[in-house]
Amino acid sequence: MFKNFYLKLPPAIIALILQLAALLLTATGISILGLTFSPLTFALLCGVIAATLSQLLKLARWWLFIQLLFAPALVLMLYINIPPVVYLAAFIIMLLVYWSTFKSQVPFYLSSIRVWQTLEEILPPAQENKKFTFMDIGSGLGGVLTHLAVARPQGRYFGVENAPLPYFLSWLRIKLGKHANCQVLWGDLWSCDLAAYDIVFAYLSPAPMEQLWHKVKKEMRPGTLFVSNSFPFAQHPPEYSITLDDLHHSTLYIWHN
Repeated sequence: MFKNFYLKLPPAIIALILQLAALLLTATGISILGLTFSPLTFALLCGVIAATLSQLLKLARWWLFIQLLFAPALVLMLYINIPPVVYLAAFIIMLLVYWSTFKSQVPFYLSSIRVWQTLEEILPPAQENKKFTFMDIGSGLGGVLTHLAVARPQGRYFGVENAPLPYFLSWLRIKLGKHANCQVLWGDLWSCDLAAYDIVFAYLSPAPMEQLWHKVKKEMRPGTLFVSNSFPFAQHPPEYSITLDDLHHSTLYIWHN
């Protein structure tokens, strides 16, 4: 029962619960042993315990780093005495950028220019009076869309984004660039019907990929193409893949329906 409840919780909520548990364990241990520590040392102990608990519960590795440094970072910021308005501004900006990341488990990633250039080669060859449609699910700042709109103008390019600030900046980027064959839609990728598109591109995270596989197979038409940057479908090998020489050594995984 506990395992089923645990699996339903977003990782961010689990991480917060573990931080509170680490705080309680550290305070209880210090009280029992009659020890005294500085606030920073106390925070470091909390961080070590939180990271250890996260490892035991098999959170993603990048959570271990966050768990280790969260409490010490709070203490250090209190020492610096940063004005409260700075915290408020930082919170609002992060909320506008990351929005529902705590639930979707899809961080804000930016594809490299090398990825954009490789997508040019994957798209259907230019043919007179024959257009194709391209969808970027989780289109971020619109770099993929605007690049392809210029490089391969015979296509029609769409993106869907639900984080407010990236959506606005990509919308503005398209308007200022006067990309008539390009459009970004406000919404969630799960509410986007993939049946309308010839090529669908995604740069998400490992977390939603299994669910996305079922959506791709259910909605995309025969003969269409799905491309994932860096994250494959674990149980469904790609038809082929392309490893790039960019900073992150990105790999594009490709499936034909």
